[in-house]
Amino acid sequence: MAVMLRRYRFTVDEYDRLAQAGVLTQCDRVELLDGEIVEMTPIGDRHASVVARMSDVFAARLGERCIVWGQNPVGFRVARSVPQPDVTLLRRRADFYATGRPGPEDVLLLVEVMDSSAETDRGVKLALYARAGIAEVWLADLGADALEVYRRPAGAEYADARVLGRSERVSPEAFPDLALTVADLLG
Repeated sequence: MAVMLRRYRFTVDEYDRLAQAGVLTQCDRVELLDGEIVEMTPIGDRHASVVARMSDVFAARLGERCIVWGQNPVGFRVARSVPQPDVTLLRRRADFYATGRPGPEDVLLLVEVMDSSAETDRGVKLALYARAGIAEVWLADLGADALEVYRRPAGAEYADARVLGRSERVSPEAFPDLALTVADLLG
């Protein structure tokens, strides 16, 4: 006789209460993805280097035009998710989001750096970001030495998807005057 296991899907509020109660701490490398608490993969040296490089490039070239939000949570209540993207460009806010984490309406560009996390980033997070209405997502594929650019969310996918090589140029839609090569971002 087969037994059907039912999973309990957490809301963002329940996830936050687990953290407030000390059940989840900053030492727990977890994210809430589509209602499930998921352990994050370890960060390797190249991954950390690319995240630092991107953060530096965006901060230096965009100045005070946005907040560069590195490996910090973003909340998607409708999608029951609190992912921690590698780099996010956010609308400026005087309190730097001290009174509440940014939501989809605050995200100008979201970037995930992929090495061992490629399956989760492409197979789970990308659809979640589209459903949440994130206008633009970049997946930096370290294995392929390429940048995947996703724009125009439509349901659980993106209507515009391109893969760019090292020498190709890219600009975030929110900052069309910022011309970068993939090599500028990946090193």
